[in-house]
Amino acid sequence: MDNQNQLLKQRREKAQTLADAGVNLFSNDFKNPQPVREILPLAESLEPETHAPDDAVYRVAGRIMSLRKFGKAAFFHVQDETGQMQIYARRDMLGEEFQLFKKWDVGDIVGVEGKLFKTKTGEPSIEASRLYMITKSQRPLPEKFHGLTDVETRYRQRYVDLIVNPEVRETFRKRVEIIRLIRQFLTDRGFMEVETPMMQPVPGGATARPFKTHHNALDMDLFLRVAPELYLKRLVVGGFERVFEINRNFRNEGLSTRHNPEFTMLEFYQAYATYEDLMEVTEEMISSIATQVCGSAEIIYQGMPVNLAPPWKRYTMDEALVEVGGIEPELLKNDSTIMGLAKKHGIKLQPDAGPGKAKTELFEQLVEEKLIDPTFITAYPAEVSPLARRNEEDPSITDRFELFITGRELANAFSELNDPIDQHERFTKQIAERGDDEEIHPELDTDYVRALEYGMPAAAGEGIGIDRLVMLLTDSPSIRDVILFPHLKAEVPAAEPKKKKKKG
Repeated sequence: MDNQNQLLKQRREKAQTLADAGVNLFSNDFKNPQPVREILPLAESLEPETHAPDDAVYRVAGRIMSLRKFGKAAFFHVQDETGQMQIYARRDMLGEEFQLFKKWDVGDIVGVEGKLFKTKTGEPSIEASRLYMITKSQRPLPEKFHGLTDVETRYRQRYVDLIVNPEVRETFRKRVEIIRLIRQFLTDRGFMEVETPMMQPVPGGATARPFKTHHNALDMDLFLRVAPELYLKRLVVGGFERVFEINRNFRNEGLSTRHNPEFTMLEFYQAYATYEDLMEVTEEMISSIATQVCGSAEIIYQGMPVNLAPPWKRYTMDEALVEVGGIEPELLKNDSTIMGLAKKHGIKLQPDAGPGKAKTELFEQLVEEKLIDPTFITAYPAEVSPLARRNEEDPSITDRFELFITGRELANAFSELNDPIDQHERFTKQIAERGDDEEIHPELDTDYVRALEYGMPAAAGEGIGIDRLVMLLTDSPSIRDVILFPHLKAEVPAAEPKKKKKKG
């Protein structure tokens, strides 16, 4: 029998011994424990080896994280959501309960009653007068000094990761706080939070391969949304002038440190505003949230100093290709030289792709990963911006920006296209040039065009990747570190041990 199976067998034997002694292994009667965080400060004024002067009995509940047993006494640490508290258990105080306590293990969830004191080493502790078994753990936690370090196991068994790695719990607490602060920031500025469909008849708002399902009662195919954009803009048509949504998007694409098929986005739209207004909103929102969550707008991400304090750098795409990518300015003035540059750098384009697509691919290859401090890139080609408003002085580009921090795209925004004829033409052109690109849906969203025909006010909208923002503000290297249950390949069952052949 291997070591893991032996440990499981020992756990079950201990559980059976306790059950035979009349102990409820899964009790539900230890109510209203006090948070450890509230008890610890009460011991600060105590001298070592002294008890609190009052007769108060404190009650804590949580998981045993360490356990040192001696003949007539034991010390163990109980961990609840707020922290850890040391417990001192003595045979002469607990009587028969102490004998049953010997069958307790690290990982068990227990309740304790007792008086507050400070040990001779100065650690706040509770001297137990009563012990309660709440849940008997059937599996051992990872060994204390080695912990749960295998990355895939951490993601697959996030419940164990959260138990044994306090820094992981802190990451997800910060994630909740970041989202709360985003909501507060936007609602304070008059934005209304809404919910739009997760299943859509035509997946729009982004160029991405969707997940497909079928609704039996309606007898129609539906798609998990790749973006909420077109529905949020329908609401702007309807008269809601400032709206936002924080929710899931689904894209049937590969896995990486930056991509998960299910991810969280913030999208917000403001009538009577331009993409330039949203630059200022974005600077203010992200820098203020960083200051509140991290204590400063100057942070460290994976060893790199990043200054999130406004104002942020701003380049047009052409300026970035020249100043950061090292391309000669003259080469960007001619369509044929741009196409030649793309070919020179090994970029493969669809037959119908034009210089706008080539320029964008060059930017991604030569510039993107070099943008460490926050940088707005503007003047995206109309060819790669089917929903953005054309620039009035140069219709070949759009009034759009993307935000890059630590070499990653964090936000995408533009002044919205509200001309239904132009929008219909762009949709039609995009579908005609689709080829075998499964990221472009072959059906035109006629209802969205119809909504624009009723009239949408001038507006600007933006999407921000929540997961990537949390990565940045928690110094997390992978998107899987900030998603509680990231998608993984199916777990491969452990191989059965080979039976030894009998001799003779």
